[in-house]
Amino acid sequence: MASVIATVKIMPTSPDVDIEALEKKAVSEITTFSGSDETKTAIEPIAFGLKALNITFVVDEAKGSPDPVAETIAKYEEVNSAEIVDVRRALG
Repeated sequence: MASVIATVKIMPTSPDVDIEALEKKAVSEITTFSGSDETKTAIEPIAFGLKALNITFVVDEAKGSPDPVAETIAKYEEVNSAEIVDVRRALG
């Protein structure tokens, strides 16, 4: 089977959330889900000091939808929402 490249967008509850700690926690969750440590993170300024965390990761297509990992991250106390915003099949 092929690999899939997915991106999850995580919105914290407030600008006061420690984005680096949230990143470590979310990457750990994603690594457990995907079985791969291939991740890339980016912090996206939104407004009034609020920043979104975008994490792109590689997962085997056989795992199915990456939605369960976003649903797990969305349950974190410091997270307002988490959703899969992009899914692509890796070529090559």
